[in-house]
Amino acid sequence: MSKYFGDRAFYRRLFAVMLPILVQNVITNFVSLLDNIMVGRIGTEQMSGVAIVNQLMFVFNLAIFGGISGAGIFTAQFFGKRDNEGVRHTIRMKFYTVLLVFILFIGAFLLFGEQLILLFLHESTEDIDLALTLSYGKQYLAVMLIQMLPFAIMQVYAGTLRETGYTKLPMAAGIIAIIINLVLNYLLIFGKLGMPALGVVGAAIATVIARFVECGIVVIVPHLRTDRFTYLKGLFSSFRVPGRLVGRMIKKGAPLMANELLWSLGMTVLNQCYSYKGAEVIPAVSISSTVSNLFFCAFFAMGSTIAIIVGQLLGAGEFERAVDEDRKLIVFSVLLCSAVGAVMAAVAPFIPRLYNTIEEVRELACDMLIVSACMMPIDAYTNASYFTLRSGGKTFITFLFDSGFVWTICVPAAFIIAHYTSLPILPMFIIVRALDLIKCVVGYVFIKRRKWVNNLTVEGE
Repeated sequence: MSKYFGDRAFYRRLFAVMLPILVQNVITNFVSLLDNIMVGRIGTEQMSGVAIVNQLMFVFNLAIFGGISGAGIFTAQFFGKRDNEGVRHTIRMKFYTVLLVFILFIGAFLLFGEQLILLFLHESTEDIDLALTLSYGKQYLAVMLIQMLPFAIMQVYAGTLRETGYTKLPMAAGIIAIIINLVLNYLLIFGKLGMPALGVVGAAIATVIARFVECGIVVIVPHLRTDRFTYLKGLFSSFRVPGRLVGRMIKKGAPLMANELLWSLGMTVLNQCYSYKGAEVIPAVSISSTVSNLFFCAFFAMGSTIAIIVGQLLGAGEFERAVDEDRKLIVFSVLLCSAVGAVMAAVAPFIPRLYNTIEEVRELACDMLIVSACMMPIDAYTNASYFTLRSGGKTFITFLFDSGFVWTICVPAAFIIAHYTSLPILPMFIIVRALDLIKCVVGYVFIKRRKWVNNLTVEGE
């Protein structure tokens, strides 16, 4: 049993890292659920338009996350080595990366926003106005563009804080931001307390304001406390990053950025394939994914925890301890997510009833939630495998394991079913989700081989 379960000290360390990340993610996704319900209360077209734009923003968000993840691996290991100058170099690299990603995406959304929204709109027998859905999507996108840069900057600081073990500040900033977002959503969507009823535009304005607040907190507070966040001293005294380190970070980071970008694009293409089965699919997927994300916080938080704990142990050269604790972290993640999945399946029939939409949308959302709940233990294992491999710098393997799998297995299967069969949406969804069983086996093989046990702070690793 000691091989798979830790002692009290192990779980104290685990919860010290994991709980702040989990709390922030749960609160964030709970508020996203409330946002989704609020927009869903004013109409199916509004909810569909917002859902499509959020799917596009999801690609940008993960491109930012992937862009800084490569440097983030080095951040955790340099911090484990107590090398503040190394940490500063990684932060500067993150800034260069997010600026490039921001420029590319803002240009794409400004030039092709309407065409991207139209990719998700298909005729259906259900009573859903596609032209109205497009109009709401365009209104929402126009305002959401404003929050892209503060989101990118916030991720640089929040990611660095988490990678160096300071998880409470990003959590506090996230909680404050989502409370602001929730209150402003209520006021601006429905026009309460004398505010104008702006609908989807009000939802976007609330998000923008909350994003600026969150960014301000995670940027300003650490710079006021450089006695604690010592690696921020002299951060902007130079913008230079050593060429050799840049090359190593690009080598490790490029597959991660490509992975997050291609994976998020893959998820977007999957949803676009699902949309061929009827206009009612997009609002159902919106409900299902928003509710699912609340429960998925369990394995997302565990993935980040694995990256932090294992990354710091590898940076300190404690290889056998890293292997031992990684195994125990994976076991805990699977058991935790099995329990969370059971709760998710139990509440699945009730949450879709909160939406002001047609019955077909509610029933489909419920069925999708139950399928996702059954897949939770598998999702937990594959996610833990991904972050284990990433912590040791095996970024090309994670690229093949994650986005490579989506584009070579899941997307072709969904495309064939959508375009060449009459299979209904639910069996299609089950088939595509069940393909992750293959990924689970592949993850086990990669972890067992221990090729991820590396110290990246040493030249040549």
